[in-house]
Amino acid sequence: MALSEHDVDPDPIVQFRRWYAEAVGAAGGDADHLVVATASPDGLPSARVVLLRGFDERGLCFYTNYESRKGRELADNPRAALLLHWAALHRQVRATGVVGRLSPVESETYWRNRPRASQLSAWASRQSEPVASRAELEAEVERLAARFGEGDVPLPPFWGGYRVAPSEFEFWEHREDRLHDRLRYWKADGTWTLERLAP
Repeated sequence: MALSEHDVDPDPIVQFRRWYAEAVGAAGGDADHLVVATASPDGLPSARVVLLRGFDERGLCFYTNYESRKGRELADNPRAALLLHWAALHRQVRATGVVGRLSPVESETYWRNRPRASQLSAWASRQSEPVASRAELEAEVERLAARFGEGDVPLPPFWGGYRVAPSEFEFWEHREDRLHDRLRYWKADGTWTLERLAP
């Protein structure tokens, strides 16, 4: 396959939507595996895989514990780099941009659709902090299950969503001769510019 600047949409979100739909068709739920890279104020990077949980013209969204390592780093340095790799299609998409929290309403709406077990786990885990054993975590889940009973599990005050508003996108497609196709969109003054990068 070939990736041509003449065939892609001038809006990278529209182009992302096309590729994402194809990735879901090829990989199902695995299409949502999103690498999020953050950095501490002194520049120490860290990366992890989360799940892409929605996107639109405002950016790409994921959810996590605000007190986790990534949450603390985003509080101090609200920028991130994203990567989605779709091996079945020999494609990847990179994006970088400013990060902000989703509204409480958006986080609450997503929270209500999570499985109960995932809700209890979110409450039980002080994400990124040392824990004595798995048994300790499981005991905390049991305690919380008893505490909330059969009622709704409320949204924790330390948990919610983030939106990355990209100022740059890169669409990459594999070529057998290693002259891979790389198209980069970058935004200045609200306008996207498209250019080809050497592989």
